[in-house]
Amino acid sequence: MKVKKSNCDLATCSMCKSCKPEWLKAIDVNRKLIHYNKGESIFHEGDTVNGMYFIFSGLVKVHKKWSDSKELILRFAKDGAIVGHRGLGGDTIYPVSATALAPSDICFVDLDFFMATLKVNPDYLFDLMMFFAAELKESEKRMRNIAHMNTKGRIGQSLLTLQDKFGTDADGFINIEISRQDLASYTGTTYETLFKIMNELAEETAIHLDGKRTKLLNKPKLLEYCKIE
Repeated sequence: MKVKKSNCDLATCSMCKSCKPEWLKAIDVNRKLIHYNKGESIFHEGDTVNGMYFIFSGLVKVHKKWSDSKELILRFAKDGAIVGHRGLGGDTIYPVSATALAPSDICFVDLDFFMATLKVNPDYLFDLMMFFAAELKESEKRMRNIAHMNTKGRIGQSLLTLQDKFGTDADGFINIEISRQDLASYTGTTYETLFKIMNELAEETAIHLDGKRTKLLNKPKLLEYCKIE
């Protein structure tokens, strides 16, 4: 972790986009731009909430302990996204952890300033409320899928979700580079099971694998696997 001389454009993150133009000067004074290396922790599950984090550039995984030796990845966050908001509430404890998956520049604002921002920027407060509602729906859907969808369906659904969120690169591969272990943690399965089923999907020409990269070749087939009986 290294505090940088600020180069944020005050236009990328969700807070800057929705706040009043005159409030951007206050954000500029109160923000701190921090660089995190790949694999570096931003905050840990159980830490006291000290503020909110906004990704200027990079990639972050938000994850939670699944057991003593396993984790469940709840979401991947990219440029412009907020991280740390799950810690808002009465107990002000982060219920999740956040870790950089790539070199990332992240703007930090302390909790008092963030709460003041919500009080004087109703448009941002509304946008954050709608974001919470959408995230709650997605979390409930994922918990249902883990409980009722078979593993091949969950993997197919995860790949479709990642492509929808991150798009594709010039070669048609999902535009996010994550390890197979992280994909397994995002799907709610083991590395060994993910490896086996990804190879099965490749043999069925539903997907194409190239190292860590994945290309979706047959979305209807993946959607068929996602159906819950």
